[in-house]
Amino acid sequence: MKSIITTVAEEISQVLSKVKEEEAIQLSQQLKTAKRIFVYGEGRSGLMGKAFAMRLMHGGFPVYVIGETITPSMDEGDVFIGISGSGSTGSIVSFATKAKEVGARVFLVTTNRESNLVSMCDGILCIPAATKYRRAGEPDTIQPLGNQFDQSVHLVLDAVIIGTLEDGDTNETMAKRHANIE
Repeated sequence: MKSIITTVAEEISQVLSKVKEEEAIQLSQQLKTAKRIFVYGEGRSGLMGKAFAMRLMHGGFPVYVIGETITPSMDEGDVFIGISGSGSTGSIVSFATKAKEVGARVFLVTTNRESNLVSMCDGILCIPAATKYRRAGEPDTIQPLGNQFDQSVHLVLDAVIIGTLEDGDTNETMAKRHANIE
């Protein structure tokens, strides 16, 4: 078991070392300048999106997860952040199209720089990890499906939030925003 844990950690470390800093900085800038932030992903990418949204809320950002009953309409000045390993998930393409129609910015977190969706995006954060599709150029992994992408997304997006809040909220301030009805 220890060797599997070590291998997974080494795989993730390799992926993280290949993330382009300028793309992470661009996402940070999108977060800082957004009127509101809307996050969406399908399946496990959606779970990573919800974790990201929760961390953003702790950081004091006005953030919503698309699909939740309290999510308001999107508008100009907002940013839509889609998380999709393939970069071609139908619902994300649809939401990104709608976001552009209303004047919101679109940012994609993906493994696929060649996705058709990239052309409509205001920015992308490429996570060069393996997905369930095992496309040419994806790294080798012992992990099934999109585990490597999901884990890498979680860590990179947490790092983006830490960098975005570097001169801002303290742990104590963020803890006050944490759920207290548990």
